[in-house]
Amino acid sequence: MSNIQEAQEVHVSTSSGVYSVRIGHNLLGNIGQEVASLGLGKSAAILVDEALAPIYAPKAINALQHAGLRAVLCAIPSGEGSKSLTEAGRLLSFLAQQRLERNSIVVALGGGMTGDLAGFVASTYLRGIPFVQVPTTLLAMVDSSVGGKTGVNLPEGKNLVGAFCQPRLVLADLDVLKSLPQRELRSGMAEVIKYGIIADPDLFATVSDGLPNNLTHMIRRCVEIKAQVVAADEFETNGIRATLNFGHTLGHAIEQAANYELRHGEAIAIGMRAAAHLSARHAGMPQEHVRNIEQAIAANGLPLRAPGLSAGQLWDIMARDKKVRAGTIRWVLSKAIGHAELVAGVPRESVEQAIALVTDAAMMEAG
Repeated sequence: MSNIQEAQEVHVSTSSGVYSVRIGHNLLGNIGQEVASLGLGKSAAILVDEALAPIYAPKAINALQHAGLRAVLCAIPSGEGSKSLTEAGRLLSFLAQQRLERNSIVVALGGGMTGDLAGFVASTYLRGIPFVQVPTTLLAMVDSSVGGKTGVNLPEGKNLVGAFCQPRLVLADLDVLKSLPQRELRSGMAEVIKYGIIADPDLFATVSDGLPNNLTHMIRRCVEIKAQVVAADEFETNGIRATLNFGHTLGHAIEQAANYELRHGEAIAIGMRAAAHLSARHAGMPQEHVRNIEQAIAANGLPLRAPGLSAGQLWDIMARDKKVRAGTIRWVLSKAIGHAELVAGVPRESVEQAIALVTDAAMMEAG
């Protein structure tokens, strides 16, 4: 039996069709067969994080060429700073210079930044060509590679420019996690904890003491939850998909205010702690659950605080959050582990207290 047959598979149903998320070993080496079997095109542009290009790009190129595809490669400078309109423009020009046509595909080979950026490029080149996600971080495997959100940042905020564009295939190759730094593994666990908080108490219990032994099951469960949410609210119109942003309103603000020196998962972990305390005050979450969330964050080696950040700066960034409606920030809160809801009208004083808890920032005067 081949590795591709042994891979776990989750189907994601969207308005543009159904695609597969495969979780297993040696999937990168099978990417050529996968792309050929789906009939996605005859040329492939691999957009890869430059730090990973020497490690994984040759295997991807060989697999695609062996399947009869022309493969070209463009490296993306590592770091959140590349998730920009400037870098997107450079990549779009690369695709044009390589004469990629509509019967071509983009392969996103890297973590969340690479997937978001490459997906956005694919969604806009020639008004949209297919793309395949090959996530190389735990965070991207459990979250950002699934669901079709693509985009770039602006100086004014994170993910303010983008498009909904579903991948045609996601290959989560567990072999690439062997070379992933521990800090990146821990960062990915923040999103796993989030899925437990919003949808699955059993998953939360499984990861509450740290990284479990069975990564395949853990990743699959996260993808299953994401797939269910995307099927119910693909374009984030009825509030269901917004629940995936538990901890992200403040987390994204912390990430930006810290000049992206914190990993995404680290900032989200801090944001989840604040959201848990807001949930206790405004959604009825028991204090025991708040303590359990804080303990799970700490047990996975993630931070609980980001000292030294300005409360005023965080508030200004949050005011541009995508969930803001009519000037009001809507918060994803939880009444108990396993549940999430979108809540408007959380008092500013409560938010400022939550900010002070995780940043040690002085309380602002109500304005």
